Amino acid sequence: MFGLGFQEVLLILLIALIVVGPGKLPDLARALGRGLAEFRKATSDLKSTFEQDSTVQELKKEFRTAQSQIMLENVQTSIKSDAFKVGASTEEPSSIASSVSVSAAADGIQEDASKEEPSGNRKAS
Repeated sequence: MFGLGFQEVLLILLIALIVVGPGKLPDLARALGRGLAEFRKATSDLKSTFEQDSTVQELKKEFRTAQSQIMLENVQTSIKSDAFKVGASTEEPSSIASSVSVSAAADGIQEDASKEEPSGNRKAS
């Protein structure tokens, strides 16, 4: 585990036996085992928390992307229907929709960036 050979482990056990004594050595070993088990459990809990946090961040990102795509589609259909209603425009409705969708996308990205909280101000849940 730590690159210790049999001789090193035997030496450590011999020193522990001399320092602690034969009566308390089993109790010390049990306590050490329990502490190691708790440490492993805490580390696995921490790892799962980090994995859940990264999953939530990915889902938020996907949701924002989908939301902006839906907003762009709504803007495009609205512009197309308005252009057909007016009928006085010399431009193609698709060119109007594409130029507005580009500016709307830029506005949406700027709004998303302003809505996000700074990472230092997040509350632990």
